Amino acid sequence: MDDVFRALADPTRRRLLDLLHGNPGARLAELCEPLDITRQAVSKHLALLESAGLVACRWSGREKHHYLNPVPLVEIHERWISKHTHANARRLLELRRVLEEKETWPVPRRST
Repeated sequence: MDDVFRALADPTRRRLLDLLHGNPGARLAELCEPLDITRQAVSKHLALLESAGLVACRWSGREKHHYLNPVPLVEIHERWISKHTHANARRLLELRRVLEEKETWPVPRRST
């Protein structure tokens, strides 16, 4: 999982994952267009994403097609996120709402 977190730490790699989500099977040239970096840089980012298991590739002749592999993201969600999104998080949100409401109540003035 460390490789996945390391891969997700970079905004360019997260942008690539977003692009692959919207355009499964994209080729390198298609992924370079919306990014303001060199083709070689995009290639390196894709290689890191592939080694982390976040991108799967399929060759079709001389063209390499890239696909988002959501499995590592689901594993992270199940292991680290989902256990914090249910009852405890709801209770904390409710507490925050109540406390914020109290802050807006009129404060009584002290008489001197």
